[in-house]
Amino acid sequence: MPDARTGEVWILGATGRIGAAVAARLASREVPIALVGRDRDRLDKARAKLGQGDRVKVVVAGTAEKIAEQIAQQRPTVVVNTIGEYAETALRLARACMPGGHYLDLAADPTATSRLLDLHEEAAAAGSTLVTGAGFGVLATEAVVVALCAGRPAPSHVRVDALASVAIEAGVMGAAFAASIIDVLTTGGLRYEDGRLARTRLGADAQHLTLPDGQKVKSAGAPSGELIAARRASGAPNVTATSALVPTGAAVRAILPLAGKLLSIPALRRFAVRQLAGLRLKAASRPRRHSWGHAVITWPDGTSREGWLRADDGMDYTAGAAAEIAARLARGEGKPGAYTPAAALGPDLAAAAGGTFILP
Repeated sequence: MPDARTGEVWILGATGRIGAAVAARLASREVPIALVGRDRDRLDKARAKLGQGDRVKVVVAGTAEKIAEQIAQQRPTVVVNTIGEYAETALRLARACMPGGHYLDLAADPTATSRLLDLHEEAAAAGSTLVTGAGFGVLATEAVVVALCAGRPAPSHVRVDALASVAIEAGVMGAAFAASIIDVLTTGGLRYEDGRLARTRLGADAQHLTLPDGQKVKSAGAPSGELIAARRASGAPNVTATSALVPTGAAVRAILPLAGKLLSIPALRRFAVRQLAGLRLKAASRPRRHSWGHAVITWPDGTSREGWLRADDGMDYTAGAAAEIAARLARGEGKPGAYTPAAALGPDLAAAAGGTFILP
C-alpha cells in the first residue's frame, strides 16, 4: 500500500538550466519544493534566487545512490530527475520513490525510455506514477499523435518530427546534454517496421518541411523517445521519428556511423562525454520563431492526417512540461504505472505546458 508522503517535489539537478527553471515555475505556484544537488553553495544561491527563504529545502547528495537513499528516507511526493544519464539513473531513483511516490524524467533516448516503461506493473502495484520523456520532443509529438488518432482504428504508418528551436545560453555544455549527444551517436538510427524495431542509418528519413508559420526546417532520423511514444500512442506497425537537431548534410551523415562505433567503446565514450561537458558555449538566439511537434498519420485505406503543436523555445517548453507534470502528480492526478507524458495525463497536457495545437 502507498505510504505517507511529505507533499514535496524534489528537483534533482536543480542548479542546471532546466532544473532551475522547473524550480522557479513550481515555486511561483507555491508548490513545496526541495533543490537537490552535490554543491551546497550553488544550491543555496539557487534557493536565494527563488526568493522563498526557508520555505525551499536544500538536499545535498552527490550521486544517484545517495539521492536514492535520501528519497527512501525522506519520502517526497514527486521526484523530478534532470541529472541526465537516464539509462543508468532512472531505475534506481524511480524505485526509491515506491511505494506511493511519483517520478518523472526528461529521457529522450529509446533505451532509457523503454527501461522505465518496463516498470509499469511494478509501479502500478506500488501505487506510483512514473513518467518518462517529460520534455519537448516526446510530449509535443506524442500529443499530436494522440489527438489525430482519437476515435479511429490503428493506423498503418506514423511519422513524427521533433523540431525544437532553442536559444543557447553562454556557459559550459554540462554532463547531461553531453551524454545525450553521445548516446544518439552510439545508438544509431531506429524505426519500427512491421511492429519491430529495426536499425537504420543515423540521419536516415531526411525531411524538408515548411512550417505553418512559413519558415523552413530540415530534420533527419534519430533514435529517440519520440519513436517509442508514437508507437505506443498509435499502435501503428510502421513508425519513424526525425529531429531537427540531427545533421542533414550528406557529408556529415556519411561519417556518423563510424563515429558511433568508435564512441561505443566505453573508454572513448567517457572521454568524449567529459570533453563535451566542459565545452564552453556562446550565447545564441533560437534559429526559428517557434518549436514544433509534427505528426503525419496514415491509415490502411490511404487516409492521411497531419497535425502540429507550436511552442516557443524548446528548452523553456521542457521546463514548463516538467513543472506541469510534477504539479499534477503532486495533486494526485496520475494513474499508477509507467507512461510517457500524454499517456499518463492526456494530450491536453501539451497545451497546459505552453503549446498550441494546429489540427485538421
